[in-house]
Amino acid sequence: MLKQKTKMGDSKFVFLGYLLVCSVLQLVWSHGDHPLSKVSIHRASLSLLDLAHIKVSPPILGLQGQTAEWVTLEYSSPIPSIDDWIGVFSPSNFSASACPAENRRVYPPLLCSAPIKYQYANYSNPQYSATGKGILKLQLINQRSDFSFAMFSGGLSNPKVVAISNKISFANPNAPVYPRLAMGKLWNEMTVTWTSGYGINEADPLVQWGPKGGDHIHSPAGTLTFTKDSLCGAPARTVGWRDPGFIHTSYLKELWPNRIYEYKIGHRLNNGTYIWSQNYQFRAAPFPGQKSLQRVAIFGDMGKDEVDGSNEYNNFQRGSLNTTQQLIQDLENIDMVFHIGDISYANGYLSQWDQFTAQVEPIASAVPYMIASGNHERDWPGTGSFYENMDSGGECGVLAQIMFYVPASNRAKFWYPIDYGMFRFCIADTEHDWREGTEQYKFIEHCLASVDRQKQPWLIFLAHRVLGYSSCICYAEEGSFAEPMGRESLQKLWQKYKVDIAIYGHVHNYERTCPIYQNICTSEEKHHYKGTLNGTIHIVAGGAGASLSTFTSLKTKWSIFKDYDHGFVKLTAFDHSNLLFEYKKSRDGKVYDSFKISRDYRDILACTVDSCPRTTLAS
Repeated sequence: MLKQKTKMGDSKFVFLGYLLVCSVLQLVWSHGDHPLSKVSIHRASLSLLDLAHIKVSPPILGLQGQTAEWVTLEYSSPIPSIDDWIGVFSPSNFSASACPAENRRVYPPLLCSAPIKYQYANYSNPQYSATGKGILKLQLINQRSDFSFAMFSGGLSNPKVVAISNKISFANPNAPVYPRLAMGKLWNEMTVTWTSGYGINEADPLVQWGPKGGDHIHSPAGTLTFTKDSLCGAPARTVGWRDPGFIHTSYLKELWPNRIYEYKIGHRLNNGTYIWSQNYQFRAAPFPGQKSLQRVAIFGDMGKDEVDGSNEYNNFQRGSLNTTQQLIQDLENIDMVFHIGDISYANGYLSQWDQFTAQVEPIASAVPYMIASGNHERDWPGTGSFYENMDSGGECGVLAQIMFYVPASNRAKFWYPIDYGMFRFCIADTEHDWREGTEQYKFIEHCLASVDRQKQPWLIFLAHRVLGYSSCICYAEEGSFAEPMGRESLQKLWQKYKVDIAIYGHVHNYERTCPIYQNICTSEEKHHYKGTLNGTIHIVAGGAGASLSTFTSLKTKWSIFKDYDHGFVKLTAFDHSNLLFEYKKSRDGKVYDSFKISRDYRDILACTVDSCPRTTLAS
């Protein structure tokens, strides 16, 4: 680690060493559209100017316990240009220890320690190129370390460092932050996961919790972390590496159905003092089969975005903030969330996971935030992923497995069931083999077969990649209109066990099919299904944030509704006989597509094509 000094001479020496190391880099590659990938750091040079400066205030953040705060940058340059830009770095002492590329497919990363984000100097200062002076406001979150800012001239293709700022920091960088709830392995268990800078030798992690208005108790938490050696490739092991701190999970057990509980996360330090977060609350899950109003939001591919408008790695999830805001506004009417893959789009730039958990904290701290694994979490060559691509940026599932809890028997295999009142959800992992004869296929069949449909009539299948039907041009060009081998392997299970709805991400748009089996619509109804469905309704809900996917111009008979826009879906179970499905746009939260299912238990029992055991004349 290079140590930045406050004196100009020392700063020149340190940053010059940093640039010299960078100058011998190979290009580092990461999947996705990264604005900073345009930075030719191998051409960077040190050009600190005596009359150039950058100052950041306030010097101490979070004095009132805030985990996010705005800072003000004041800067000037004697030779201003429209190409000047400012990078945000944390830790403040830039690291040159992770520069070497690991393979020949790694292209520039740009900076040996990847900046968290950057913004052009003229972003909020139209006259900057004439006056050479500017003011910029940026939002920072508590990420367990201090911050500094560097001002560059020469644009992205020929960057020159002209000024380095003072350091700033949160009052307690180690504070417990960004709690995220998840259902446990039992229906009456809730888990709380959070991040901090406190290791187990410094403090004991714990949750103080209890029924609202009742007695509270302390429950201990387990602690996990990881090193570069746990990751699979660049940039996660190189320029994207950032110390993840410590991830803690506590299990709150024997909850009463539908009761509201209060909690706060914290640490007992070795000197006996406590560090606490703010107070939060959640509603415990209903008993499996319990009749009550139950509402679940589902989407994929949301990612994250910066409220201050700055650029960052994977800067293509511009619908993310709208989706997040709509969910927050409707939170009183949501009991659980499923984010079915492509979670943060960090792609190996680890700081982005902190920023994602900060963005969803108002949601994840109040309702269970369940995730599925997507290609941008798991895929990496030679690591056992079903697809041999580099979409995870070297994370190979490690970040998703540790940053969020899922009640899987093996968290490296992201398939698991969830019982929530009248719902049974079967969550598949499309980044592992799902075909007949595999371990996952056996799980899927058991999850679908073991539910008591009299008590839990609403059977929902969730997965990241589209295993059912999609009119995306990407699938149409393959002729499969879905992930190849998806339907061939699973449609007989969907039909045999009468799956009501299958919902996918991966394709960044919205689409709904008719109830369908073997490419044939089993109902001509479009908005109110009564009685037996005779097939499964397939939904693509991958438009929560990432740049949109184009539909094919081919007409598909099974496609009822398409929307090239950002949005999410919501399921509302009123009772054992009535379910409402809604698709909402992220831009305004209004419903743009919907349907109802009304039926009795006998309709679920009724035999349809391939849904009952075969019979013979003898039987």
